Amino acid sequence: MKKDKVSRAVIRRLPRYYRHLSDLARQGVVRISSSALGKSMNLTASQIRQDLSCFGEFGQQGYGYNVESLRKEVADILGMTQGHTAVILGAGNLGRALLENFHFDRSGVRLTAAFDVCPEVIGHDISGVPIYPISELEQYLNAHPTSIGVLTVPGSVAGEMAERLIAGGVKGIWNFTNKELPIADSGIVVENVHFADSLLALSYFISEAT
Repeated sequence: MKKDKVSRAVIRRLPRYYRHLSDLARQGVVRISSSALGKSMNLTASQIRQDLSCFGEFGQQGYGYNVESLRKEVADILGMTQGHTAVILGAGNLGRALLENFHFDRSGVRLTAAFDVCPEVIGHDISGVPIYPISELEQYLNAHPTSIGVLTVPGSVAGEMAERLIAGGVKGIWNFTNKELPIADSGIVVENVHFADSLLALSYFISEAT
């Protein structure tokens, strides 16, 4: 049984577990101990057991974990089996890069549409995803209930676009705009992606090491 409160640190590690277990499954590994799993992920065996215990009991004494079974359990915990759908707002450089190169389906998310204001891309498909005018967003969301809105629009319109997504019934926003969204009381989950923050953190660690 899942605990009432799971720390963000544990949640942040779950995708790592999924990726690592997927790699092990592809290599033909059938079972693995918490010690071996922890060693390969630079975690302790106790950390592995503690993290997984937040969601249930998955290992067997003297056997360890069945790799494929645990991989499926983690996928279920992450919501990968719930049929989430997504739309992208902004088909410019970053939006196009996501459309062409990011495999949403590998995370259990089906990307159904993208929206833009540029006449040159509207009406076309990018990697099989149709591009609609942003003016049709509300109509689309009303006809196609959507779980996730991906924001790759200019920061100047990020708040407005977020409000339109919320009004359209999305449950979460993947925000690449580098702008904090003013939706604290909306009940919507926001995952902010700040490339500069990650680069600056790397810069700090490099500086500290020299």
